[in-house]
Amino acid sequence: MSPSNPRTPRLAFETRLALLTLAAGFPAVIATLGLLWYSGYQPRTTWTIGLPVVGLWLAFSFAARERIVRPLQTLSNLIAALQEGDYTIRARGGRPDDALDNVFREVNTLTAVLQEQRLSSLEATALLRAVMTEIDVAVFTFDDNEHELRLVNRAGEDLLKLPAAKLLGRHAAELGLDEYLNGESTRVINRAFPAGSGRWGVRVTSFREGGLPHRLLVIEDLTRALREEELQAWKRLVRVLGHELNNSLTPIRSIAESLSRLVTREPLPSDWRDDATRGLGVISGRAESLTRFLDSYARLAKLPPPVLGVVDVSVWVRRAAGLETRLKVGVIDGPAFSFRGDGDQLDQLLINLIRNAADAAIETGGGVAIEWGMDGAQLILKVRDEGHGIANPGNLFVPFFTTKKGGSGIGLVLCRQIAEGHRGTLDLRNREDRIGGEAILRIPVEA
Repeated sequence: MSPSNPRTPRLAFETRLALLTLAAGFPAVIATLGLLWYSGYQPRTTWTIGLPVVGLWLAFSFAARERIVRPLQTLSNLIAALQEGDYTIRARGGRPDDALDNVFREVNTLTAVLQEQRLSSLEATALLRAVMTEIDVAVFTFDDNEHELRLVNRAGEDLLKLPAAKLLGRHAAELGLDEYLNGESTRVINRAFPAGSGRWGVRVTSFREGGLPHRLLVIEDLTRALREEELQAWKRLVRVLGHELNNSLTPIRSIAESLSRLVTREPLPSDWRDDATRGLGVISGRAESLTRFLDSYARLAKLPPPVLGVVDVSVWVRRAAGLETRLKVGVIDGPAFSFRGDGDQLDQLLINLIRNAADAAIETGGGVAIEWGMDGAQLILKVRDEGHGIANPGNLFVPFFTTKKGGSGIGLVLCRQIAEGHRGTLDLRNREDRIGGEAILRIPVEA
């Protein structure tokens, strides 16, 4: 195998262009000088004509070179400015039918587009930095290989009680965060951080930056939100309890005062026994009503966890429908299957839904129907009535709220608790096909 020859250095573009322009005019110049020399002119005349011809040849050749090289240099400067991120330089345009001016015009358009995109990117980056700084959720970014901290926001600094200068570059294990970078992407933990202890929501996800994988770790304090929800729940509970207690204690106090004045009268009226009996009867009735209310609250607060067993859907639905004797409940058969659930609690749930639907349908002379089906791995059961519809859906699941005379206001709340105890949901809404309401129960079903 013969050794390769070293590559000959290539001439510059400007040099090649100059040689080409000189070569283009060289034959004409040589021909002109030859004619002058062999035409018999005096040497003085030959030189007088020949020198300007050679000068014009050289001048036009180098002028043509400059007319090509100068625009290319300008175009090179524009592209270099774009590469450096300077979008303020523009080329002057010329005639619209000029090919070179069209190139400059397109470069100017590209520069304007890049400038607008860069401005949008800078604004988006500034917004992201502001959001990252102001949110009260701790955000950490680790590289996926070494698990070293690359980015932390102000909430993350507050969580670990260290400034960013002392956190960046440290391993996740040193910060006590390595266990959250793997495993479940979303979880709730109980832990003591330097900022405090409590319940924390942890979310982790992956992303790429500069072609390298990274992990984004987000830690949110759930304690404050839970305390606010707990406070609101206590306020609602106290409001309901206060309302119910006042409804019972006000007449009891009034009747007790009347009976106290009655028994102190001298002489006693002839019908004092009848008045005392009626007053004591009212006090007894209100006390009994208050006892029922407290029993209902205790039953709502002490719902036990479900005891799982095998529940046949068809048998369950027909058993609950057969307990409603005021009207016939229609059953639209769905797929036959069984699932694991607490039969007693599910009976109570479905009986309550059917009773509510029957109460609504009796007012209009309508009917009640039950149907069920499957949506993936989820049981969908619907109880539909032909009543007046739901007038106040926002308060359906507020404890002790009821529009029924003598109702306790805990039936639907208890039904929802039973559904959620089976990892399901319960929704009530007005029907779309006609006037009436429908209860929709969704329960995950294991295969």
